Amino acid sequence: MSQQTAEQEPFIVHQNLVINYRYFAGKVGSRFFSQLRDQKKILGIRCPKCNLVYLPPRSTCGRCFSQLKKWVPVSDKGTLQTYTVIYHPQPTYPAEVPFAYGVIRLDGADTGIGHLLGEVDFSRLRVGLRVQAVFKEDRQGNMLDIKYFKPLY
Repeated sequence: MSQQTAEQEPFIVHQNLVINYRYFAGKVGSRFFSQLRDQKKILGIRCPKCNLVYLPPRSTCGRCFSQLKKWVPVSDKGTLQTYTVIYHPQPTYPAEVPFAYGVIRLDGADTGIGHLLGEVDFSRLRVGLRVQAVFKEDRQGNMLDIKYFKPLY
């Protein structure tokens, strides 16, 4: 390295970078989100070989790699498999702190989905708690069309 390069101070620029982009959910995701938005229905997709029901749906089975095409309704009720309570704010969070977030396995599905928990007493949260989806009135066709899952105490 030349002496001229070694003696130079680093040039630092502080800035916020905003990137506009669109997310394309594809054929499987589009059907899933359309049903959430238009019908308040939660659909899974069943593997023809393993018989597993995936939620959120996907196009290929993670166990046997079969193509998935059989749509099945799943319940809006399920079981809390794990959870955490968030106390430290971040600008990207979908809720004001403190809030709870959990993985819920809906009845009729073999996989869990991560989502917000609402109307919840943090001291009563526990693995195995039964919960039910609460849908937004103004739905946009994304996962936040489910406002949160509330406990069924």
